Amino acid sequence: MSMVTRRTRFYFLSFLKHDFKASITVFFVALPLCLGISLASGTPVYSGLIAGIIGGVIVSLISKSHISVSGPAAGLTAICASAITELGSMQIFFLSVAAAGVIQLLIGLFKLGGFTHFIPSTVIKGMLAAIGILLISKQLPLLLGYDEADFWSKELFNVFSLDHAFAHVKNIYQHSSAGALIIALLSLGLLIIWKRTFAKKIPFLPTSFIIVVFGVLMALFFKNFIPGLALKDSQFVRVPPDMFSEIRFPEYQSIFTNTAIWKNAVIICIVASLETLLSIEAVDKLDPFNRITPQNRELIAQGTGNIVSGLVGGIPITAVIVRSSANAEAGARTKLSAFFHGIWLFILVFFASFLLDLVPYCVLAVILVRTGYNLAKPRMIRSVYKLGREQFLPFIVTLIAILFTDLLIGVCIGIAYAAWFIFKNTYKAGFTVETRSAGHNIHYYFRLAINVSFLNKKKLKDELEKIPDYSIVEIEGRHSVYIDYDVIEIINEFKTKAHHKHIELRLNGIPDVETIGAH
Repeated sequence: MSMVTRRTRFYFLSFLKHDFKASITVFFVALPLCLGISLASGTPVYSGLIAGIIGGVIVSLISKSHISVSGPAAGLTAICASAITELGSMQIFFLSVAAAGVIQLLIGLFKLGGFTHFIPSTVIKGMLAAIGILLISKQLPLLLGYDEADFWSKELFNVFSLDHAFAHVKNIYQHSSAGALIIALLSLGLLIIWKRTFAKKIPFLPTSFIIVVFGVLMALFFKNFIPGLALKDSQFVRVPPDMFSEIRFPEYQSIFTNTAIWKNAVIICIVASLETLLSIEAVDKLDPFNRITPQNRELIAQGTGNIVSGLVGGIPITAVIVRSSANAEAGARTKLSAFFHGIWLFILVFFASFLLDLVPYCVLAVILVRTGYNLAKPRMIRSVYKLGREQFLPFIVTLIAILFTDLLIGVCIGIAYAAWFIFKNTYKAGFTVETRSAGHNIHYYFRLAINVSFLNKKKLKDELEKIPDYSIVEIEGRHSVYIDYDVIEIINEFKTKAHHKHIELRLNGIPDVETIGAH
């Protein structure tokens, strides 16, 4: 009982001193991101808000991470938009989100959370860079103030493909807004200036919140003083006054008839799990108490959150580095900060949603452009390039493959390419050969590597076949931790050939095995 009392007291005092302020800061960071990410995903804005609430309230209760914050993630926007198009229904998409949560939950329960360690970091960086580029490109119509809902699926593609290009350019011009473009450009300028000057001096005011307030004030100014630049109603966020009546529940009967549901669920699960595990690994380094988040427990928490989010019409949830780092910088000490940021979102959505209707879409687009830029920074691409071709080629192959196919195929291509690189280098690095003259004979010294796999079998066999008669051959294997049976067999088979070719063979640390001869 005393332990419970001490823990309760610790959480209460921590909340009053640290977590309350941090929860307000995270709320201001999360609000525009929830709106913008749902917009970029092609879902109603309430889907992002629901995901933010669930990520704050439900995930934080189950997770053992003390300062990470969960919610909708920018890295999944392209996947969500593509899945909705493929599945053809928002309700079926929500079912994919719930199914992804079930898979995540099972991965956590079976303690398979370490699977991310088998994916090369260059492939992950290539994936994030591709997502950043896709995220930026999707904001172009909103930056122009384009008010036609089908821009991304039709107009932009047709311009790039030159299919009736001039007609579509004219259509874009007619549906764009000078006021939205001005607000977007001024907001982008303010964002750059604020990040370079005031962000560090006034850390308790999140940059994204400042940009949203500025955009709202600019829109009101145009409406009241410059009617020619006033935005249309369709260029503002619209949150239903009664969100419960707008929630779309999944079509449960489709789960056994539509295989695309599971395909998209697997994609969502893999990317959401990657982003979550990478985020908590980074956030744990920001924890002043050096607490480590259990990976499998985190996947159980995220899986539960995604199940609930999908069932009530929310988009996918992950642990998010932007919110989490803001939480750490604001001085959070316990998970109460993440929990109460979800409570503040809930209160705003259900009791003050009219305030959200003042936010222009073009301002959210500016915030998402910044998010996309952070995922695909030129500085990061240059740093990968400087690591050499062995790191850069898998990175750029993954990036290009995702842009020209889809995320799952692109990542698989990147992993396959990285595996081929490993295969090629392993093939080369199984052993070394040194030659020197020993009187009238040549001395060949083979030094086996720490690990010698069957991949080195052919190369070793070819090198042994080339050795001339009357040579001296020494094969050193005492320093090897693992020598594959196939390699040992090749060496033992060479004994007979060496005898017939009058080769003096010396084996160190090579066990004898029975070889299979022809009968």
